[in-house]
Amino acid sequence: MGANKPIWTALLVLAFFLDGTLLAQSTGQTVRHHKIAEQGSSFPRELTQAESAIEKGDDASAEPLLKKVVAADPNNFQAWFDLGFVYNRLGNTQESIAAYRKSVAAKPDVFESNLNLGLMLAKTGQPDAEQFLRAATTLKPTANVDEGHARAWLSLAHVLENSKPDEAIEAYKQAAALDPRNTEPYLSAGLLLETENRFADAEQQYKQVLAIDPNSSDALTGMANIYMRGQRYADADPILRKLIAMHPEDASARMQLGRILIISGKNDDAIAELQAASKLDPGNSAVQSDLGDLYLQSKKYNQAEALYRALVAAHPNDAQLHHSLGVALLKQLKYADAQQEFLTAVKLKPDFGEAYGDLAVAAVENKNYELAIKAADARAKFLPEIPVSYFLRASAYDHLRDYKMAAQNYHRFLEVANGAYPDQEWQARHRLIAIEPKK
Repeated sequence: MGANKPIWTALLVLAFFLDGTLLAQSTGQTVRHHKIAEQGSSFPRELTQAESAIEKGDDASAEPLLKKVVAADPNNFQAWFDLGFVYNRLGNTQESIAAYRKSVAAKPDVFESNLNLGLMLAKTGQPDAEQFLRAATTLKPTANVDEGHARAWLSLAHVLENSKPDEAIEAYKQAAALDPRNTEPYLSAGLLLETENRFADAEQQYKQVLAIDPNSSDALTGMANIYMRGQRYADADPILRKLIAMHPEDASARMQLGRILIISGKNDDAIAELQAASKLDPGNSAVQSDLGDLYLQSKKYNQAEALYRALVAAHPNDAQLHHSLGVALLKQLKYADAQQEFLTAVKLKPDFGEAYGDLAVAAVENKNYELAIKAADARAKFLPEIPVSYFLRASAYDHLRDYKMAAQNYHRFLEVANGAYPDQEWQARHRLIAIEPKK
């Protein structure tokens, strides 16, 4: 069950100055400082008008006013910053980045400019996003210092995940230290550690989330993932049951619980969970395949056949599905149909040793002894010989009256059977008496 990556809550910090005062928009809310800065020569009338328009959401009116300001004063970092904000809100990403670059160039020590530029560059996958986000972690936000720095570290961590995972994890730790009640740094770190196969460390991150929010679906899912991957099924069981109680429609959790129940030998309970998962996610072939395998284990062969026929129709080039359907047919003594499915399986996957073995069994039952011998020999190229292979091959040669080859295989069978197949061993000894020449 793959964990869903938590939504990136470090949204763009859309900030602008109004009458010299910073307004920061985070997660859709605009925060305005009460103190209004004095207007000076660097704060022309058009900038005041533009920011008033921005506050009202009138970006179309703000844009020409801001362009006029920067045309007159190319180093007015506030006007460039506002243009970056306006362009971003208008969906003009490249123009927004260019404006933020000019704002940073005009005044490199502004936290919000560096953060917004870094985020916009990250949004477009540009490598220098890291540079500006790192700079933001060292600069002082205009307000809510810890929250601002936490956002910068969190944003930096997301950028570093693919290229520098260890540094990303450290950045998540910095974000968590600054904003310890925010679950996202722990969740993101946990998911990254999970992908790095550092399960113990990932578990600790998810536990931090659950200490803050015991019903966090993301953390519970992450815990279930690492327990399943670590084969800690007893630990995964209650987590999955809690997830299902919270979200009865969670097909993935039901599928994983079904797998645990199979391991525990509780096939009927497992079937119920997998059937529920199949109804919730009918297009999930993994659920269907697991359910089909469980039907086979539970000797519900007609149900397995119906399910595998549907899967084969949807995935006609899947050798494993053809093999599974063949097994369901073989168990129902439908030998001709089973033989055809096994032939299809080995045609699709010529090194499919297990399918060759089952093909040999079906071919013998169909009295197609030449095919049975060829299939048994093909199996031996990919899998170690087993006693049954020798007996099956001997029986086929016996029916073809190739007594020399039959005798060789009966002898080889008796050498390796070691009393595990008493009926077949009795038959082999008696056939050897009949077919071997008297000395």
